[in-house]
Amino acid sequence: MDTRPRPVRRRHALWITARTALTSACMLAAYFAAPLNRSFTTTSALTLVAALAALGVFVGWQARAISRSPLPMLRTIEALATAVPFFLLLFATAYCLLANDSPGGFSEPLTHVDALYFTVTVFASVGFGDIVPLSQPARVLTTTQMIADLLVLGLVVKVLVGAMRRGVEHRPRGGDQNP
Repeated sequence: MDTRPRPVRRRHALWITARTALTSACMLAAYFAAPLNRSFTTTSALTLVAALAALGVFVGWQARAISRSPLPMLRTIEALATAVPFFLLLFATAYCLLANDSPGGFSEPLTHVDALYFTVTVFASVGFGDIVPLSQPARVLTTTQMIADLLVLGLVVKVLVGAMRRGVEHRPRGGDQNP
């Protein structure tokens, strides 16, 4: 149990919440400011793979930090609220670039908003059908995202929630456990 006074814990919780919101806002701002009017190249594909690997390292680092945190539940929320938007923005970026590379790759041209919308519909498995991958590269990238979605939803969440459980179990018993 975190033995710090309640006001200190609340400030810590507020700081984590603000940091998470700021991180997400910065990622979104960077995505919308990025000049994604280039083609999807081999370098783009390698960058996507490297960024996904970096995300894996981030999740591992966060799992360790969560299990040692005095507020493991909040730290888990922070990690998920950072990792998932980053993951989605990586694929939205790839879709934007791929749509520039082959204009017939999707059922309609993709703007930043369209690519993010498509990424979220694939992630949420709702598939509205208004934007559809038509070319083989677009379908390969979409299939790759679907598989990665399953990994994020299964493995990443399991790792972070497992770290949170370890963090909660390693705290001394007694007292109020709310931040």
